[in-house]
Amino acid sequence: MTTLDNTMLGEIIAKDAVRIERWMPGPIERLWSYWIDPDKRRRWFGAGEIEPLVGGHVEILIQNADLSDDGDLPPPKYAVHTSPSRIIGRVTACEPPKLFGFRWQHGPDLESDVRVELEPHGDKVLLRLTHTRLPSRAALVNVSAGWQTHLGILEATLAGQTPESFWRTMDRLDAVYDQRIPAW
Repeated sequence: MTTLDNTMLGEIIAKDAVRIERWMPGPIERLWSYWIDPDKRRRWFGAGEIEPLVGGHVEILIQNADLSDDGDLPPPKYAVHTSPSRIIGRVTACEPPKLFGFRWQHGPDLESDVRVELEPHGDKVLLRLTHTRLPSRAALVNVSAGWQTHLGILEATLAGQTPESFWRTMDRLDAVYDQRIPAW
């Protein structure tokens, strides 16, 4: 589950699924805009267009090097990720500003589903991200560490703080998730 200091790891809720909960600075409309607006999304995840209606087109270009300090290179396992990764899909749920879901297609071997729920609590918002239908243990490890890293950058950005560098954080969390997710 989620603590107020956001130190908990995501919960593996099925063999092929992770749920990450995180408290974010509000208000909810501002947090929603960081998911939908490509210029804001670029600051923590990836640019690209999202058509915010069910059936709408999703195209996200993730360039993790842009979220890393100079000299923070991808670890060998992720060395192929020096160029942008392209995620395409379709919006599967859209209820602004509380619910956003999309089909995630990342190459021929990774089609899965992402669901983001936002729940206001005073000046904070509980963000609940669930990523399901992951095709392999390696994808589950990668996606779990990746989302946790990206959500940490989002949280820092919303709070007006300097986020941790992407690859250092990703490498650390990848090792943690690799240890805790059982073999398939």
